[in-house]
Amino acid sequence: MQAAATEVINLEAILRLPKGTEHFMSDLHGEYEAFCHITNNCSGVIREKVERLYGQTMTKRERDEFATFIYYPRAIIAERKAAGKDEKDWYLVQLHRLVEVCRSVASKYTRSKVRKALPAYFDYIIDELINMDRDDFDKEAYYGEIFTSIIELGRAEAFIGAITDLIKQLAVDRMHIVGDVYDRGENPDKIMDLLINRHNIDVQWGNHDIQWMGAHMGNEACILSVVDISLKYENADLLEEGYGISLRKLSTYAAETMDDDPRFYPVGADASTASEDVQLIAKMRKAAFLMQLKAEGHILERRPEYEMENRNILRQIDFERMEFCGVKLGDVSFPSVDPQDPLRFTPAEREVIDALKRSFRSGEKLSRHIAFLMRCGSAYKICNNNLIFHGCVPLNPDGSYCNFCGYEGRGLMDYCESLVRRAYSAFCSGGEDVEALDFFLYLWCGRCSPLYGRDKITTFERLYIDDPAYHKEHDNSYYVFCHQKAFCEKVLRDFGIAGKYSHIVNGHVPVKAKQGENPVKAEGKLIVIDGGFCKAYHEKTGIAGYTLVYNSHGLRLCAHEPFDSIEKAIEQRSDIHSEVTVFETRSKRLLVRDTDTGKALLEQLDGLKYLLQKYKENNQY
Repeated sequence: MQAAATEVINLEAILRLPKGTEHFMSDLHGEYEAFCHITNNCSGVIREKVERLYGQTMTKRERDEFATFIYYPRAIIAERKAAGKDEKDWYLVQLHRLVEVCRSVASKYTRSKVRKALPAYFDYIIDELINMDRDDFDKEAYYGEIFTSIIELGRAEAFIGAITDLIKQLAVDRMHIVGDVYDRGENPDKIMDLLINRHNIDVQWGNHDIQWMGAHMGNEACILSVVDISLKYENADLLEEGYGISLRKLSTYAAETMDDDPRFYPVGADASTASEDVQLIAKMRKAAFLMQLKAEGHILERRPEYEMENRNILRQIDFERMEFCGVKLGDVSFPSVDPQDPLRFTPAEREVIDALKRSFRSGEKLSRHIAFLMRCGSAYKICNNNLIFHGCVPLNPDGSYCNFCGYEGRGLMDYCESLVRRAYSAFCSGGEDVEALDFFLYLWCGRCSPLYGRDKITTFERLYIDDPAYHKEHDNSYYVFCHQKAFCEKVLRDFGIAGKYSHIVNGHVPVKAKQGENPVKAEGKLIVIDGGFCKAYHEKTGIAGYTLVYNSHGLRLCAHEPFDSIEKAIEQRSDIHSEVTVFETRSKRLLVRDTDTGKALLEQLDGLKYLLQKYKENNQY
């Protein structure tokens, strides 16, 4: 009885705490340094705490110094040591300030929750310091001795690293990654390493993520398209050094078989001054691309239900006239394609594919990263009245849901996720679910794929047809109807969400901010947070990505300017410049009771109160 009563008191108190901060990021595309900085400053949350605490007592330069110190403490300490500035007084000042910031970010949580987040070895000390009574003069010497001992024992650097990590963890209660960690940028593997070590995180799969997931499980079309994109952006190091995937057989085969074709030069390469290395990359790309077309053709012939016969590219080419769907291809060559049997792999191609497949399936690091995406990822997420997904809910031109194999709307999303999990289950048991594994190609580029959101992928046309009219990939009708408030409300209802403060959050399609496009659509019901995080999109969007922060006061959108480098941020004590727009403010501060966690706690509370009532009825008080 006493235990039940104590828990009722505890839960009632928790329900009255402010809602924790949620941080939304999308379309990271391997941009590790920008991602690292934005997670370090929590889209401005840390800077806000520094300004609030020290806006009147520190100069702007000092506040910049201190904020950068929180973001990159180990680098700043190493810099000071190299300059001979390893002074006790400096450490003492920083320790006091860091404890103040930590106390501030911990204030919205229960002491129990903060204790669970405390780093090992320093848990007792930090707990004491952030909960100390600053008016208790009897303990002033006690607290002062803690700081002095930390410094004199040579533990200041380790302690500072631990408490700044805790500050960043407490500043954001939950992180949502709204798809596309992979492709284009150099270091998605480093981003994945950071995500795996974060608390309370979820990922909504993007089409580029699903491509890597399919590659790991052995989908040959996904393997070859991952290789092609990596070579296109000169990211071979990601495959070879990041994930231990050898490209040696592909390199040897391509050098012996492929012609020098400028169409396949990496992005930014000048054909007139191309080095031998660039020419070899182009040959490797061409070899991988032609094998990819064959692999896709085999899947599409096995899966007529995809209704993608027109994307079986090699079957659509008239090799005598050298035409694709009636369009002249000009001066082209397909060295490894037999016009009489265009989907047949040569023995040398088969050897290359088998070697790549072994590498993708067996790599320890990639296996760990894909396991994380399966564990913490999904096709969509419903959290605190927000529906979060990467791409779209596929629609027909009339606004009705697209039907794929009898599934539509939320049912289609669930069906897609179930096939992904089926494929992974078979893979983990050492088998292969061919139907489920083939489906990764459809998720990557199918017409009704909720992760892709376009009618077709025109990589072949962009490579071989000069007329830009053939390059167009038409967006799904979702991107027309999503501007309408009534439509967004219908989608939310179909996913079981209602209310004035419900939203759809998605990424995938970069918002062209420099052309005046607004990421907040449908009178605030839809927020698109892909603003071009990837450097390849900066020119098109005019910014370097959006992030969304949802705290106890409401929603705010951060538009970020391009980020140079972590090295420059440390050297100049500079932050990424962000334009913050508060577009939804709650008149009453949101509490834990207003969240999904709060609903679960209220159910527990009802049960406990019922139990206490039964104790009372049985005279057990």
